[in-house]
Amino acid sequence: MKSEVKSALIFGVIIVAGIGIMSLVFSSFDEEVNSSIMPTEDNLLSKIDKSRFKQAPDLIGIAHYLNTTPEKLSEEMEGKVILYDIWTYSCINCIRTLPYITSWSDKYSDQGLLVIGIHSPEFEFEKDYENVQMAIDKHGINYPVVLDNDMETWKAFENRYWPRKYIADHEGYIRYDHIGEGGYKETEKIIQQLLEERKRSLGIQMISASTLVDIEEFEHSMFRTPELYFGYTFAQNRNQLGNDEGFQPGKIVTYSDSSNIDLHKFYLTGDWKNNEDSMELVSETGTIKILYNAKEVNMVTDGDAKLEVFLDGKSLDQKYSGKDISVGNSLIVSEPDLYNIISSEDSISYLIEINIKGKGFQIFTFTFG
Repeated sequence: MKSEVKSALIFGVIIVAGIGIMSLVFSSFDEEVNSSIMPTEDNLLSKIDKSRFKQAPDLIGIAHYLNTTPEKLSEEMEGKVILYDIWTYSCINCIRTLPYITSWSDKYSDQGLLVIGIHSPEFEFEKDYENVQMAIDKHGINYPVVLDNDMETWKAFENRYWPRKYIADHEGYIRYDHIGEGGYKETEKIIQQLLEERKRSLGIQMISASTLVDIEEFEHSMFRTPELYFGYTFAQNRNQLGNDEGFQPGKIVTYSDSSNIDLHKFYLTGDWKNNEDSMELVSETGTIKILYNAKEVNMVTDGDAKLEVFLDGKSLDQKYSGKDISVGNSLIVSEPDLYNIISSEDSISYLIEINIKGKGFQIFTFTFG
């Protein structure tokens, strides 16, 4: 082989080898640069700035512990992702959130989630632990529930709403806050995210859930009657009582039938005592009339009574009967609770008339969906 050809071949081999070596060097350099610039999941975890988050306050002023004890709850809270659910058992908005919360508790408790129900009462009868125990049995609540009867924990969270959900990470920082119904998918994704953070921080080997709880969400009517309060304190600054006699705090008032019925107001007949949080029937019989717009009507009551429900003067039709209507158009109330009396697939507008037999019956509020 001629020396010129041999020299060219050798030179070519050297060039190819050099290119290969340079390629390896730059490839190694790129990997080193990428590993220092591109954030891994672990780097992301370590870079979370929690200085802007508040620590969850202590549970204070607790009157009773249900499904737990103070000592057991304190131990359970250590290192857990905690969903604090501020609720009260006669609140329909709270009740609609419970299927999601109980499902999350069942699904994620083994992965480090602890749900704590903070029961902050709206009405006096909701302070009775036996009434709350009845409610948690009814709704299948197995997680701890604490009775915040003096609203001290409510105030510690600087809360003003029912229901409200706060979620704290495993270090106790509040990372999520949601008021009212809805936002269920968003809330569950936050739960999953914070459980993943906890798992990585504590070095736990565990398969994480990725699917979401699938429960049909209640759809409110776009135009509906607002909540009606019957207690004179709760009804302050609300023009909701349509009778000419009006509210007369602490007094027993004989309310006369009204010929004109306005939308979104309630009208009474009979003798009623004006209480701070309710109207109490003093006569043997009485009536409540409301011209409303909604697809669902609920009422919060106390006392033993039989109620008959009419729509536009006709006995309640089965297609509009709420789940608590017992026989025909009748409803028997015997304990302080929320009762569903009207349920329709579509929004309807009717004059509802409720005839009441039962001295001592109390009505606190009507809610509409």
